[in-house]
Parts: sequence; structure tokens; C-alpha cells
Amino acid sequence: MEQPIKPEKRPVNLRARSDLLDSAKEMGINLSATLEKALMAEVKKRRNDKWRKENKVAMEALNRFTEEHGLFSDEFRTF
Repeated sequence: MEQPIKPEKRPVNLRARSDLLDSAKEMGINLSATLEKALMAEVKKRRNDKWRKENKVAMEALNRFTEEHGLFSDEFRTF
């Protein structure tokens, strides 16, 4: 079985509040892992927001169609 390819990692220079960095260090927080998790969550949120914005008109049209005509599967429902 092939191993999944891990994305390349790059060094990054950041600026952060010194008190937060001190607290994180005391607590043993891995800054790289924490940043990656936060960035993944933010990127996912923004992609979702962008998709919703780009597809808003189509979703509204589908909702109007469904309100007028029902779902295609309505005739097959058993409940």
C-alpha cells in the first residue's frame, strides 16, 4: 500500500504577543501544530463561505423550485 504524500513544510516568520508565546511555551503547546490546525479551520470556513456566496442564486432557485413542485422523490416516500 502506498504511503500518502505529506505536503512540504516551509519555515515562516511570525510576530505574536510575547505573553502568549511565554504562556504557550510554559504549557508545552506546539506552535507549528497549533498554527496548522487554526489555518486549516480558517481556510475551510472561508472556502465554505466563498462556495455559499458563489452558489447563492442557484440554491435559492432550487429552494423555490422545491417549494413549488416538491422533491423528485416525493412519490416514492413511504412515510
